[in-house]
Order: sequence, then C-alpha cells, then structure tokens
Amino acid sequence: MIRLLVDTGFLVALYIRGDTLHQAALAYLQQNLLPLQTASPVIVETCFFLDALGKAALLNWIVHGGMAVADIPVISYPDLANYIKKYADQDIDFTDAALVWLANQTGQRSILTVDEKDFQVYRLKGGHPFELIRWYERH
Repeated sequence: MIRLLVDTGFLVALYIRGDTLHQAALAYLQQNLLPLQTASPVIVETCFFLDALGKAALLNWIVHGGMAVADIPVISYPDLANYIKKYADQDIDFTDAALVWLANQTGQRSILTVDEKDFQVYRLKGGHPFELIRWYERH
C-alpha cells in the first residue's frame, strides 16, 4: 500500500492556524486519498512548536486514524547514526534521519515536507531520491 510520509513542517502548518501554510495544509489534507505515515520523532518535534490545544488535537487526530506513526527501535539507531554521519554537511537532525530510516524500511519515497533543500539531497536504498509532494505554492 502506498503511503505518504509526513515531516514536521506539514504538521506544524496543519495545526497552527496563523502559519502561512495552514490553508494549503488543510486543502491538501481534504483532497488527499492516500494514507499518511510518519516516524515518532516527528510527533515529538511537531509538539515542540504547538501550544497545548494544538498538541492535544494532533494526538487525538492520530489516535482516530489520521496518520500511522512508526516507532524507531533502538536496534535501528546504528542506521540513524550512519545517516547522521553521511549527511553531516546538511546538519541532518534525528528526526530527518528517522524519516530516511522509515522510507528505507517501508519503500515509501513520497513525502510532505517544507524542508525541500535537505530532502532533495537525502538518498534512499539504491540511490533513489525522495519524491517531494507539491502541497503548497513555492515562491
């Protein structure tokens, strides 16, 4: 089954009404037919940017089937460490490394992100690039 991977920026835009990309995130979500999936560090990072009501809304949306969330097992940390070393010049963080890991585990390459510069550089198994989903107007 094809799933769209979701990065922090999309969720922040979705749950902060004043975000310049809020309407674009809502509009994309309303027309999207594919299931969404992310890695648990994305939820932690997103919650950092949200107020208490936003955090609660995000967590309730997930619980009610809005998005699948994959945990990153400790046994996979060496893989994440390798991604962090490989992309040190990009200053890759744990969350992005977790999404690269998840993409490699699931074979999913399509991602909702605002972090285009980095996700254009990251490569998956076989040298495949991520497919950046156009969900907002780029300037």
